[in-house]
Amino acid sequence: MNFKPLLKAALGEQPCDTLFTNARFANLYTMEIESGSIAVKDGVIVGINEELEARETTDCGGTLLVPGFIEGHIHVESTFMTPRTLAAEISPLGTTTVMPDPHEIANSCGVEGIRFMRRESSGLPVDFYYGAPSCVPASEFETPYESIEAEEVGKLLSNGLCTHLGEMMNFTGVIFGDDRTWAKLDAAEGRVITGHAPRVSGKELSAYLLGKITSDHECCSAEEALEKLRRGMYLMIRQGATARNLATLAPLLAGHPEFAVRCLSVTDDTTPDFIAERGHLDGSLRELVECGVQPLAALRTVTLTPAEYFRLDDRGAIAPAKIADLVMLDDLKKCTVQKVWKRGELVAENGKGTIAIKGAVLSELPYCARSVRTPDAEAFAVPVKNAGAVINVIGILPGEVVTKTTKMKPTIAEGFACADAGRDLAKMAVVEKNKSTGRTAVGFLHGLGLKRGAIASSVAHDAHNYSCAGMDDVSMAAALRELSRIKGGIVVTEGEKILAKLELPVGGLMSLLTADEIREKMSELGRARDSLGCTNKHAFMHLSFMSLSVIPELKLTDKGYCDITGGGFVPLFAE
Repeated sequence: MNFKPLLKAALGEQPCDTLFTNARFANLYTMEIESGSIAVKDGVIVGINEELEARETTDCGGTLLVPGFIEGHIHVESTFMTPRTLAAEISPLGTTTVMPDPHEIANSCGVEGIRFMRRESSGLPVDFYYGAPSCVPASEFETPYESIEAEEVGKLLSNGLCTHLGEMMNFTGVIFGDDRTWAKLDAAEGRVITGHAPRVSGKELSAYLLGKITSDHECCSAEEALEKLRRGMYLMIRQGATARNLATLAPLLAGHPEFAVRCLSVTDDTTPDFIAERGHLDGSLRELVECGVQPLAALRTVTLTPAEYFRLDDRGAIAPAKIADLVMLDDLKKCTVQKVWKRGELVAENGKGTIAIKGAVLSELPYCARSVRTPDAEAFAVPVKNAGAVINVIGILPGEVVTKTTKMKPTIAEGFACADAGRDLAKMAVVEKNKSTGRTAVGFLHGLGLKRGAIASSVAHDAHNYSCAGMDDVSMAAALRELSRIKGGIVVTEGEKILAKLELPVGGLMSLLTADEIREKMSELGRARDSLGCTNKHAFMHLSFMSLSVIPELKLTDKGYCDITGGGFVPLFAE
């Protein structure tokens, strides 16, 4: 934007649009709280504490103004909401900019899915700047709707659909010099490249950084986070609906507030329920302060640091030449959002939006998976030929998306390995739906907490084929059959009976319902899950990550068991 037309307003030769008076405001350059006035013209801050006239005056009454919050890493699709619905939820919570990675919709719907996300993100009180998906598929172990290679990545960046390269999840491809992976890095042409490097350390981390990847959101320990900071990466402190690393990583920032210049607070994957429970980035601010992080250091992680990292020079601070994305708070400890301005326009007050946001346009929905012929119950049978057999089992870790490889003796009934509630052992199946082949792989889960029945979902990172976990084959077959009938969603069954479901018609990932309606459907799903005796309140979210091949250790995709850190495909029966 050319700011030359704003000179007269800055010099007091013509009135500004709005003058915020009697304000306390956060200065994130000098890390102090100032007092005074803020002048805005054409949505841009043109003066601080100057004697300027304005057509409108807003008396802040001594409350605190901070820059609009910037979400540095999120997958909109994982919220079950379209961009418009998400914006209506998070704008009243102070979020004014998000940097989504649309690789979920790209896996399920291809490039047309990304175009849909961009169309749905226009004219909102939240700015959406999308990353070009770098891993569609996430790895060779997964089957997407279509592969997005380096040439298409370059087009997405050059035509303005995307502004940076989305998380480079194929860290083994980077480290070991895979040509297709490096071609995508080269296609970024000097743009920001975001990372994904769980447990990558030492020589392998140095090799990964040669790809000019500059951030990571997968740190699960302070030691891992400190190493990555020392090696020049930006640290994304994740607090999502499933992966919650803030309490583990916050002490690092509490002890070294200077690290705030290299730390971003992100959610990665969140849900309407989680937002209702603890907010969005306002919740991250509260939790960081509760963990002992200095309030202004915590604030920097959702404002100036993400702006600097993503080279958004027009936002992230309250200063001349920054757009007037402003949030009024009671204080940085409680972080209760009172009002939100987007480019100087009031867009939310007391937790409610002040502008109307229309829903998605039905005629513009992207490709939705055709009905897939799902397997009958007999297809899930696992014959055991050796009485001393041992099976590989995916071990779920509470609060994490990483898993462990567990070796267990199968529970055998009539010569077949089966689920066993007494051992917290569930059967899992993945059915390929993106190319409508119906290819099916079967494995086992430990730690899901299911006692009977089955749950199935078309939300299965990252390829988003149909996944199902259950305690009997009939319930699993019924759940997958219903999932195919509704062309994507979440289903809970017991035997042939459908107990609850949420339809996700946008690529099998997003709903056209409002956030409150989605919450009600999720409550119904939760009650149905609980009726099956499930002890895991996050069972749906945990299931959604059990196919994510680029997260260690064992995972199950439509091609079978795989372990990206263990060298490739893994047999069901251990050697």
